Amino acid sequence: MTRLSCDCGATTLDVDGPPILAAECHCTSCRTAGHQLEALGCPPVLAPNGGTHFVVHRKDRIFLASGGDELAAFRLSPDATTRRVIARCCRTPMYLEFSGGHWLSLYAALWPVEPPPPELRTMTRDVPAGTTLRDDIPNARTHTVSFMGRLLWAWVRMGFRNPAVADVTRTFPS
Repeated sequence: MTRLSCDCGATTLDVDGPPILAAECHCTSCRTAGHQLEALGCPPVLAPNGGTHFVVHRKDRIFLASGGDELAAFRLSPDATTRRVIARCCRTPMYLEFSGGHWLSLYAALWPVEPPPPELRTMTRDVPAGTTLRDDIPNARTHTVSFMGRLLWAWVRMGFRNPAVADVTRTFPS
C-alpha cells in the first residue's frame, strides 16, 4: 500500500498494488489544464517538455483515506468528459478521471519518494512545433495498442466494474 498526499498532507489516498502503467501525456487537454491550474496557484504538473507524468491505477485499488471534503473538480469546459480533481486545502492536483473510465490517472508528483518512471509518452501528435522529445522511451503519436490493451486487461481483471472513488461535488476554483 502506498500513501499519497496533497502538499499539506490533509488529503490522502491509499493505492494498493502495482500501476497499470506510467505515462507522460502530451495531449492538448493536459497541457491546457496544466497551464490553467498553475495560473490558479496549483503546483506545476507539466514537465519541461510540456508533458504531464501520470501513474495509471485501477479505481478499485485507490482508497480515499482523508480529506474528501477538500476535493474539488476542475473541468476545462462544463461538458468536458474529463475532470481533474484538486485538493483545495493546498491546491494540489490529485488525479484525472475520464467519465466512464475504470482507472484513475494519478499525478506522479504525489509519490512520496520516486514515482514509477514513464514507460512511454502518449499523444505526441499534439506537441507544439519546436518541442523536442528525448528518445529514451517510446514517443507515441496516439494511444498505442499496448496502452489500450493494458487498460482493457485491467478492466477484465476488475470484472468489468467501474467503481466510484470519491464523491466530488465541489468545483475548482470555488
